[in-house]
Order: sequence, then structure tokens, then C-alpha cells
Amino acid sequence: VILGKYNWLSYEDVYVKAVNFGNGLAVLGQQPKTNIAIFCETRAEWMIAAQACFMCNYQLVTLYATLGGPAIVHGLNETEVTTIITSKELMQTKLKEIVSQVPLLRHIITVDGKPTTWAEFPKGVIVHTMASVQAMGAKADPGNKQQARPAPSDIAVIMYTSGSTGVPKGVMISHCNLIAGITGMAERIPNLGEKDIYIGYLPLAHVLELSAELVCLSHGCPIGYSSPQTLADQSSKIKKGSKGDVTTLKPTLMAAVPEIMDRIYKNVMNKVNEMTTFQRNLFILAYNYKMEQISKGYTTPLCDSLIFRKVRMLLGGKIRILLCGGAPLSAATQRFMNICFCCPVGQGYGLTESAGAGTITEVWDYTTGRVGAPLVCCEIKLRNWEEGGYYNTDKPYPRGEILIGGPNVTVGYYKNEVRTKTDFTVDENGQRWLHTGDIGEFQHDGCLKIIDRKKDLVKLQAGEYVSLGKVEAALKNLPLVDNICAYASSFHSYVIGFVVPNQKELAELARKKGFKGTWEEICNSPEMEKEVLKVLAEAALAANLEKFEIPVKIRLSPDPWTPETGLVTDAFKLKRKELTAYYQTDIDRMYGKNVK
Repeated sequence: VILGKYNWLSYEDVYVKAVNFGNGLAVLGQQPKTNIAIFCETRAEWMIAAQACFMCNYQLVTLYATLGGPAIVHGLNETEVTTIITSKELMQTKLKEIVSQVPLLRHIITVDGKPTTWAEFPKGVIVHTMASVQAMGAKADPGNKQQARPAPSDIAVIMYTSGSTGVPKGVMISHCNLIAGITGMAERIPNLGEKDIYIGYLPLAHVLELSAELVCLSHGCPIGYSSPQTLADQSSKIKKGSKGDVTTLKPTLMAAVPEIMDRIYKNVMNKVNEMTTFQRNLFILAYNYKMEQISKGYTTPLCDSLIFRKVRMLLGGKIRILLCGGAPLSAATQRFMNICFCCPVGQGYGLTESAGAGTITEVWDYTTGRVGAPLVCCEIKLRNWEEGGYYNTDKPYPRGEILIGGPNVTVGYYKNEVRTKTDFTVDENGQRWLHTGDIGEFQHDGCLKIIDRKKDLVKLQAGEYVSLGKVEAALKNLPLVDNICAYASSFHSYVIGFVVPNQKELAELARKKGFKGTWEEICNSPEMEKEVLKVLAEAALAANLEKFEIPVKIRLSPDPWTPETGLVTDAFKLKRKELTAYYQTDIDRMYGKNVK
């Protein structure tokens, strides 16, 4: 596409649209403290609809636009919504197939005009446009407008997160939780205000983007909307030679997930490799010089304007703070962003269950691999985790499971008392604490570093959650597999595995493929690895694993894992930490690292 200029709405315009939309929903029968769902891409209408719900005390149920059909059905039925706000495209691609499975649904509101066909919708479901609902609200008799202002403890958002056990969980976030989280985050962004411009393109159904945008709106900062496909001049949907959104908008603030930063890093490094030898050496020289200067606390205005200006222009040239969250950012990428974009990269740590707030690094802190100190809205403590061998008495730094306490800690999981009781506790002072399941260590200056995860749930680089146990369960029962350990890293986008093959079955497979050799040679053969992978992939698809859950590379282990080897417990449960250490060189090989 070729895109034009940005069209702006003032805060007043947005307020009027939100008030009218809220009143229009009341005309359609929406009651305060009842649920209403939004299933829509990141755009101005999403935020306008959300503000309308906040004002009228409707509980906003958010669902990722990327969720699969069954997960959407689960969220809509569990929250018993009668109205869903969506876009034409999502209505045609995702909602059409599942509407019949959501019996309570009465109203579908499209934010971008009427879709062309709707004969196929079941009886009793009416499709409205956002504009028509706003018109109803503007006409509504002021006498009917019951001002149901929310109390701080009322639920603002029920946010569905991609769960480990198949069905997503709805996290109940109160108005108080949101305000506390926003206050904590805003405090880490110096001089935030009307002179800034924020670019919004990450999913608003994710707590990182929603809280970042609310931080901006609470400080009078304008938001320009974008999408991952139209973000930069090189983006996939932008016609070659025309401008991407950052070039037109020239934002000063931007949130990014590590995957996007890694993509930028790779793009720039590819360009550097295409330069002449002189240019390349100049770039590397400037890069190393600036790295040294930064570590001493100095700036490098000359290098910035001569060498790094071009790289800076990739994001519009005006970025003053890059906010990063959602998964760990590699030290190499973080340092690269610091140096080439001439701005601090704020790394943060928070969960949907803590309203997105936890820690954020200070803008002047150029160290890598840490997530900063606790925000003003919360406290953090480390609790011993004996199984993993982490203790808050460890030297040199205390280590343990991260517990977040404070007014930003959410109310719990929707209609899930059991999980709420295990993940949240209340102390003797009435403060709520969230047990995150992440393992952290506090360094000498009070900054937190995330070092491990308690569960076997790993978030891949692109943000999908993989339950290693689920992958193993799906593949363990194959005749070819005696034992399997799946492994995934948040710095990579795919799953790998270690397999103890069944000797008889693998020898038979080798014979069929005409491969001759000893047992060791069969297990060490890349050819046989490929054959076993094919079998695993078939079984994974048959077991309905998602594409990202299927191991892409494996290591065949000629030796079985026994309690004597220390790789499994006496009950033959996998000891992940020991297995990881044992196969470290293989992990490096499978993830394409240079093995020394």
C-alpha cells in the first residue's frame, strides 16, 4: 500500500466519541458491571471503545486477534458476553466460523463500517457499525444516562492471556490496578508530555501495549497508530520506495518486543555487510568507540550525527526512549539499539497479573541483561525455591521466586478460584502478592535480573508460550521414542529436543533407509536425525500441537537417561537443569551458535 498523512483527533474529539459510544451501548441494553468483548486489531477505535467502557463501568473483555477459534469461543462463553466489538476483517476471517458456538451473542459492532455480506449470521445476531451506535448514543435522552462511575475496586478489564494448559485464563484487572500500574510506569519516563509522540502497533489486547498507551493518554501525549506490516519503509505491506509509518509520524516513544528489535538488528547488520570495506570499518570503529564512551557515561554527538543518523532514520529519527518488554532482550541487540538509535532502551518486567507493572530500568542505566528496580507502585521480594536450589540467602546475590506486591496486583482469574488461590496471596497488612513463577536475583544496586522460570513454560521469541511438558507428552508414546526432553529458549523462535531413541525401532529405520553403522554412528548421523524428526512432526500434527510447538531440530542420545546419570529423578522425571547443562554444546549447535 501507499499511505498518506496521519489524521489527528483531539482529546475533546475522542472524549465525545467515547461518551456517545458508551451511551449507545446502554441503548443496546449494556448494563454497568457486565461484560463486553473487544476482538480487534490495534487502532484508534479500540482505544475509543475501551475509554467508553471505562467511563460507563462496563467490564471490557480483551482477546488477542491472533487467538485460535476454540480459545475465542472459550473466552466469549466463559464471560457470557452479549456484545462483541470487532473489525470487518476479523468478523469475516475469525468470527464468522464460530458465532454459532456462542449462543448468548446478540450484537456485533464493527469499528470500520458495514461488511458486505452478512446473510450467513445466525438469527438473533444483529450487526451494527460503531458509527451507528455512536449516533444512537448522541440521540439518547440525557435523562436515561445513568452515570455509573466505577469505584476503584470495580473490574476494568478481563484480559485473556495465552495459557500453558490450552485454555487461556482471564485476568481481572480493576480500575485501581490500572491506575497504580500506569503511575509506576510513567515515573520511569522522564519529561513525558504533549511534545512526545507515541507509535502504537503492538496488540492492545496485550498488557504491555495497553498500559503504555494509557500512560501516554494520562500525560496528554498523542498516539499515532500503525501495524507491524506497515511500521517501517521496508515493512511487508509498504510499496517499495514509499513511506512507512515511522517515517511519516516521527515518533519519540515506541514500545517493542525483542523479536522486532532483533529483526531491525539483523536488517542493519546485513546492510553493514554490504558496505565497502572502508565504510564497514568506519562503522565498526564508531560502534566500538561509542560503546566505550557510553560505559564511561559520555555521549558521542559527532558519531551520532555522522555515522548513526542513517540507522536512526529507520525508526523516523526522533526516538528518545525505546521501551522493551514481553520477553528477554539479548545483550547484543540491546547494546546495538543503545548505540545505533542513540537512545536508551528501557527493559521492563511485568505480567498481566500485575497490570503490566513490576520493574523498568532507568534511562541512564546502560547495563544489559537486567530489568531494573521495582516501580513506585509495588514491592518485590524473593522467596526460596528449594527444588530449583535458589535461596534468598545466596551469595553474592539473593535469588528466588519473584513475588510482586502492591495495588497493581490484580484481583485474580475470572471464574477460576483454584488458580487464583495458588497464584495470589494476601499478607497480614492486607497487601496482595503475586507469585510469578519466575526466578530472579537482586543485584548490589537493587536491580532485578531474571535468571530462570519455575514452570516448564517457555515464551518463545515471538511471544508464543510453549509448554515443554505438553510437547513431550505428545511425543513420548511413539514406538521410536524411549524418552524425550523438549527445550526452548526465549531468545529463539523454535523448539528443539533431546531424544533417547528405542534401539530396536531406530536400528530398523536405519536399515530401511540403507544406513549402516554402529549404534553411536546411527545416533550421531544428521541423516537419521532428519528421519526421526519427520516421524516426530507427523505425530505432533496428529496430536494437534501448534506449528511452533513442534521440535525443529533434535539430538539423538545413544545412552539412556537413568537416575544414576543424574539426568532424571528416581521417579524418572526429567531434571531440566541437568539435561540442559549436559547437552549445552548440542543446544548451541541446534541454535546455530559457533561452538568453540
